[in-house]
Amino acid sequence: MDAKIKAKVDQWLNGNYDDTTKAAIRDLEANNPTELTDSFYRSLEFGTGGLRGIMGVGSNRMNKYTVGMATQGFSNYLKKTYPNGDIKVAIAHDSRNNSRFFAETTANVFAANGIKVYLFESLRPTPELSFTIRHFGCQGGVVCTASHNPKEYNGYKAYWNDGGQLVPPHDKNVITEVENIASVDDVKWSGGEALITLIGKEIDEAYMDMVKGLSVYPDVIRQQKDLKIVYTPIHGTGITLVPEVLNRFGFENVHIVEEQSVPDGNFPTVNYPNPEEADAMAYGLKLAKSLDADILLGTDPDSDRVGIGVKDASGNWVLMNGNQTAVLAFNYMIEARKAKGLAQANDMVVKTIVTTDLIDEIARANDITCYNVLTGFKWIAELIKEKEGKENYVVGGEESYGLMIGSQIRDKDAISAVALLCEMAAYEKNKGRTLFQKLIDLYVEYGYYKEHLISITKKGMDGQQQIAAMMDGYRKQPPQTINGSAVTQLLDYELQKGLNPQTGETWAIDLPKSNVLQFILEDDSKISARPSGTEPKIKFYFSVNTTLANAGSFDAEQKVLEDRIKGIIADMKL
Repeated sequence: MDAKIKAKVDQWLNGNYDDTTKAAIRDLEANNPTELTDSFYRSLEFGTGGLRGIMGVGSNRMNKYTVGMATQGFSNYLKKTYPNGDIKVAIAHDSRNNSRFFAETTANVFAANGIKVYLFESLRPTPELSFTIRHFGCQGGVVCTASHNPKEYNGYKAYWNDGGQLVPPHDKNVITEVENIASVDDVKWSGGEALITLIGKEIDEAYMDMVKGLSVYPDVIRQQKDLKIVYTPIHGTGITLVPEVLNRFGFENVHIVEEQSVPDGNFPTVNYPNPEEADAMAYGLKLAKSLDADILLGTDPDSDRVGIGVKDASGNWVLMNGNQTAVLAFNYMIEARKAKGLAQANDMVVKTIVTTDLIDEIARANDITCYNVLTGFKWIAELIKEKEGKENYVVGGEESYGLMIGSQIRDKDAISAVALLCEMAAYEKNKGRTLFQKLIDLYVEYGYYKEHLISITKKGMDGQQQIAAMMDGYRKQPPQTINGSAVTQLLDYELQKGLNPQTGETWAIDLPKSNVLQFILEDDSKISARPSGTEPKIKFYFSVNTTLANAGSFDAEQKVLEDRIKGIIADMKL
């Protein structure tokens, strides 16, 4: 074993760690040295969003000690930032194994540092945590969740006073403070329990009132109150609020997927508790088919992502991707607000740079500003804060099944998204069509955009190095053509520079630094490469488009675009 790793193992075996932890380390020494190395070869990185990792003993795992040290660092930064004021934080957690324990550990450390804590009495959706920070005027917050990751994972997402996740300069400053915590002896573990207040139903009521206020067509819901809805929380927090929110919107025909209705951190019915995965939606799809439902919806464990299923023109069920769902939601909020006389001259919408450009086209046609930001809802939240008082935020979203409707929370919110998607389905049913048919109509009007995502996983100690090498290769030797089409723009968000490889022209990119590369081709195809910030993956996003003469030509044009994407993937040897 590497000497540095051995020294770290010895530090845990000889330090102020509990006996159970030490016994688990000795067991790994004896029986699984490879796992021991992976558990200690580095410290679990407190990234710009917080912690996320596999649960277990060791410096590279999610456990009491890594959570406690992160919280001590966050506490130190809050106290430096607000030296003279009362500091308040809110804490929530999802249904994952150990999430309650991590939330209580976090609460105890904050409180031991003299910080007032609002801790949810039991599991709650992540968006409600964002709402709660704003509701109580907190300076920060934490939710213990690993979102849609497999059951072995847990995480720790840190928030600032606007209810959004940490952005510059706070993200890097908190990271610095966390890295300054040299050992568990630097952590204040207990002594402030009187500063912890349990919260629950009263916040649920305030949050649900806010969501209800987002409804644009309550009159249509009254006409379509029997809309047949199937919903699955995929063993997560959505069960705490989604059924009641749908009830308050006026929907009376809601069916919960029983096999996935109970919160369970083992996620027994799925491999990945992610509504992006068809496997996770399989039970819901089966129920939707048996009931001949109008719409299927699923949320991930912390209820910030939503997936939907609808029937196509032939009555076959289709699981929509995140780009398609975002297109429908953005268009509905723009169209419906205009029809209801709610639109304002300074309305704006926000999407990320890897989300479909069809949204830009829809916004342009409706004279609404569409901003493009880096991946992650923290950047949408930051833009709202920057534009507050000058422009009116309506809706934001990204391709990874995330939507944020209205500005009263500052993170993606699957609870409000479920309600609004059902309202959208009711609105279209009132016109005698499905959401799928509405999507095809939008393709005919604005152009057919098709997207595809490939995620390449590189686990272990050398995984990050392999991913870094891939990005370095694209930077140093960018392709001149891809799939027979010339690369007309190379956008490097890390260098904040754009380049036309054909002419040599360069320009500045006015966004914060981020390790993302985009290739724009002469045929208007777009390829984006981005290492994941939360998983050992590199993601490739593909977007191609064409015109669609009429709904009847959809299948033929879909085949053309699918073949173009396959050609790009083959040429890039992915």
